[in-house]
Amino acid sequence: FTSATLAVGRDFSHYTGQMGLDGAHTGAWDSPFDYPTQGLLYVPRNLPAPNSQEHTDAVVGAALPLLQASGGRAFMLFTSLRALARARERLVEAFARDGHEFPMLVQGEGSRSELLVRFRELGNAVLLGSASFWEGVDVPGDALSLVVIDKLPFAPPDDPLLAARLDRLKAEGGNPFMAWQLPQAAISLKQGAGRLIRTETDRGVLVICDPRLIDKPYGKRIWQSLPPMRRTREAEDAVAFLRALRVAAEQAAP
Repeated sequence: FTSATLAVGRDFSHYTGQMGLDGAHTGAWDSPFDYPTQGLLYVPRNLPAPNSQEHTDAVVGAALPLLQASGGRAFMLFTSLRALARARERLVEAFARDGHEFPMLVQGEGSRSELLVRFRELGNAVLLGSASFWEGVDVPGDALSLVVIDKLPFAPPDDPLLAARLDRLKAEGGNPFMAWQLPQAAISLKQGAGRLIRTETDRGVLVICDPRLIDKPYGKRIWQSLPPMRRTREAEDAVAFLRALRVAAEQAAP
């Protein structure tokens, strides 16, 4: 089995345990991408709790100056359709208020392949997506320079299959959160983050709008599983990075 998202950090035990591959030989190799140069990971300060009613509005507020700096060219990825719908409303209002003319593409308003074709062709679009856009989506080049993720992708606890699996782990004396929920979230987050850098010349900013990445003890384990981009908590750093990319893209355009 070969994939960029089998391990949490360099630990394959979650995957091999799922597959019943006790004693499997595993190995991890560094990416050919120069992530410290090509990418910047930005975690905004002073965000509300991810389960609060204010969180999605705060995500949009944090994203707006970055969208302006990048000239659109962004994916905004959400962990729920409810958050996606709320973000769309807020973005429509903000774009009208601020005079931004970024085309907005929204999951459900066309097939995934249709939306991706339009995103590439437009060159300055903002695409809002949920689960189906976190993996298997490839937009190399200047059309995508910003990926905003609203929160850590923990599976909903009311899912009956997940609940049964967690009950089984607990009955066996395990820690369901550390053994299942955390590694699953780390792998899913890595898949979403992987939409940003697709080639050795891609550059961009990854924004994760979840304070748990910094505030919770398990946050370190999650961000250590992400590509080794430079990290910042300052909006000015992300804006400057995106502005430089936009200028370079405009200068390179025919």
